[in-house]
Amino acid sequence: MYDLIVIGSGPAGEKGAAQAAYFGKSVALIEREPVLGGACVNTGTIPSKTLRESALHLSGFRQRGFRDAVDLTIKGEVTISDFMYRKDVVVEREWRRIDENLRRHRVDRYSGTARFRSANTVEVTNALGTEVLEGNVILIATGSSPYRPSHVPFDDEHICDSDTILAMNRIPKSLAVVGAGVIGCEYASIFAALGIEVHLIDGRTALLPHIDREIVKVLLGELQNRLGVILHLGVDVDSIERTGDHIHLTLKDGTSFDTEKVLFAAGRNSNTADLDLPAAGVTMGTRGLVVVNENYQTNVPNIYAAGDVIGFPALASTSMEQARVAMVHAFDLKYKTRVAHILPYAIYTIPELSTVGITEEQCRAKGITPEVGRAYYRNNARGNIIGDTKGMVKLVFDAESFTLHGVHIIGEDAAELLHTGMVVMQFGGTINAFIDSVFNFPTLSEAYKYAAYDGLGSVARRKTQPGTLEMK
Repeated sequence: MYDLIVIGSGPAGEKGAAQAAYFGKSVALIEREPVLGGACVNTGTIPSKTLRESALHLSGFRQRGFRDAVDLTIKGEVTISDFMYRKDVVVEREWRRIDENLRRHRVDRYSGTARFRSANTVEVTNALGTEVLEGNVILIATGSSPYRPSHVPFDDEHICDSDTILAMNRIPKSLAVVGAGVIGCEYASIFAALGIEVHLIDGRTALLPHIDREIVKVLLGELQNRLGVILHLGVDVDSIERTGDHIHLTLKDGTSFDTEKVLFAAGRNSNTADLDLPAAGVTMGTRGLVVVNENYQTNVPNIYAAGDVIGFPALASTSMEQARVAMVHAFDLKYKTRVAHILPYAIYTIPELSTVGITEEQCRAKGITPEVGRAYYRNNARGNIIGDTKGMVKLVFDAESFTLHGVHIIGEDAAELLHTGMVVMQFGGTINAFIDSVFNFPTLSEAYKYAAYDGLGSVARRKTQPGTLEMK
């Protein structure tokens, strides 16, 4: 009898297992794949972000602004092996890191497919047979997989999802991405940076509707003008047909075109089909989601779930924290009792963007009078050094108290830069935190100070005549 059985070795599974083991609990971890790390390491976060770096390197995109910059097209001698090399190296290192972490915490590993027999009993089936495990607590951390609707003729060579696109045997000359969500936008920008003709298709009229609209406007401009992505928004795909070595797409507005490869990236499903959750009495939601409370506890008291398997926000960062909080609750540990109330969000497009907190519109909906301060990379010494002239740091704050309510960034290192503002927000700080701080020069971080100055100037101009106060 184990204190804890964890099903899945992605971010939630690994950290949940390690958390319980750190406090002396006996832990078993079940993984059905031959390698550790789940979708995060093998088909999702780590591979896609590494491919982004490879695209930036191979295309010469980061040489923008230099007189002898290379063309933003991949060179003929660069092969698919060149493109995938760094991804393979990074993924293998992550396998070793997770393996070492589980070994260090003395977590017992079981390879095979898990299936509930009861609320405390799980059977593990592999090529050698079936083994039955019992646990006082069970953590479901099985993650998610790409949604594959029946009307899309997937062949995983010409028509792929976000998993099978990683197995491509050559770099295509053209690509259609169906679905302009996070995954679709990221891959569209990655392949476009290589000089590939990319069509991005989505039935919604607004790109990334949950992101600050001013930030999205900059992204749209870069996708279209800098990378040459051909956008088809507000129109769905009518048909996808294989014609020899090409795919013929017809959109519902009558537009049609041929492409070498299609990436269908419209949604994901939770990996719960093989678990037989009804045998344990666990309540499920749509698309296989596991329903949990604020402690990540299911309707069955000893069974918890964390990560993509429970749905939004489905981020590696939050998945880790959810699992840690779940284990603290399950074993009444004196440690972390909740996930932070402010969560950062990053989209690794080219350029990348990152956001935390709320927008101006959301402030108004909460009864807060918002003010905005902006600082542009083109007015920042480091921004000019690296040649990023489109980047921007945007602060959203209370016009009366100066309390910071949102930070929205697009440009180089946006995901890293965001954390400075996030920490100020987490402690209820104001934009004066940036005014009063000294930042290294030249750095992108210094943009926080000038965004705060800009915000103060906007407040002053609102209270007096236009142009009365200009902060420099």
